[in-house]
Amino acid sequence: MAVTASPIFSPVNRVCYPLLLMIYAHLHLEKRPPLAFVTLDRPKALNALNAATFTELESAMEDLAADVAIRVILLTGAGGRAFAAGADIRELAALAPEEGRAFSLRGQGIFRRIETLGKPVIACIQGFALGGGCELAMACTLRLASVDARFGQPEVKLGVLPGYGGTQRLPRLVGRGAALKLLLTGAIIDAGEALRIGLVDEVVPSGQLMARAEALALEIAANAPLAITATLRAVDEGLNVSLDLALLREAAAFGELSCTADKAEGTAAFLEKRPPAWKGE
Repeated sequence: MAVTASPIFSPVNRVCYPLLLMIYAHLHLEKRPPLAFVTLDRPKALNALNAATFTELESAMEDLAADVAIRVILLTGAGGRAFAAGADIRELAALAPEEGRAFSLRGQGIFRRIETLGKPVIACIQGFALGGGCELAMACTLRLASVDARFGQPEVKLGVLPGYGGTQRLPRLVGRGAALKLLLTGAIIDAGEALRIGLVDEVVPSGQLMARAEALALEIAANAPLAITATLRAVDEGLNVSLDLALLREAAAFGELSCTADKAEGTAAFLEKRPPAWKGE
């Protein structure tokens, strides 16, 4: 992994950080605090998710989870033709049953880590997001798509089903019927249809995807980091328990935040009509 650095001023933190660019074999990671940009970089393979890419993606996300200067992560694919066009079919074709189970669990574990990172991850999708690529996008906090984006879970056409969480996240996002229609037909849909059914959160014109994603990320990053983390956890955990239990957990999180320095700073800044200076404490 190659690393380069140069100074950059963060308008959110109002301090100067080194801009870091880390080049892996199959992706690269750029840190521009408070943001980070992770780019899948196998354009000739349409950024297909092979085993080596998974290992590097896991390493990059763990790095970002531990970096307090990073508030929001933008995830995209290189080359303009694909976000990620699924798993590597050559690897998939060679799997025996136990290997297939391990293959699925490996991807599920990494995607679940992204989903529970404690920091928002915005999928910036242009071109194809198919199979594992669509599952990766669904594991992100938000999904922004260029008008040329295409989505699908075509695994049934290969004799398998989505193994990285697609059968579970897709119904949660778009509802049972719409999910089963995509899962059972293996159809590919365009960005407009993905927006209509709720698979993506926003569609932007070609050429404006990263600028819009960065603006949204900075809007999020301007808020209290502990409150962002607690909100992500409350929503994620609340979807899997009863409403009564979820409300109790929400109240507990509200109480915990009420004694933080950031809560004191946020309320003071509001009353004093000035921008807050968050410490993450």
